[in-house]
Amino acid sequence: MAIEVEGKVLETDEEGYLVNLSDWMPGVAEIMAKDDDLELTDEHWEIINFLREYYEEYQIAPAVRVLTKAVGKKLGKEKGNSKYLYALFPYGPGKQACRFAGLPKPTGCI
Repeated sequence: MAIEVEGKVLETDEEGYLVNLSDWMPGVAEIMAKDDDLELTDEHWEIINFLREYYEEYQIAPAVRVLTKAVGKKLGKEKGNSKYLYALFPYGPGKQACRFAGLPKPTGCI
């Protein structure tokens, strides 16, 4: 499977995650969001960028519970809760947000 972003064909796995994490660019998130019928807002980008920074530091994509805690710590309680994150990423803040961010599927996600 593959997606086309800015004239480049990027390989994805059967669940739509990038095969090569280094292929990520903001256009990847835009294309994936469009495919999921979402329009990315500043709030989406805040979480996507947070995830990319988290991955860079810890080399792991966080599961929802860890993501919720980490977001709460850095961005505040009003954003560090499941209700807020699911409102932004209805297919699951772990799975969907990590996919948009070009990260692997979080461990523990089905």
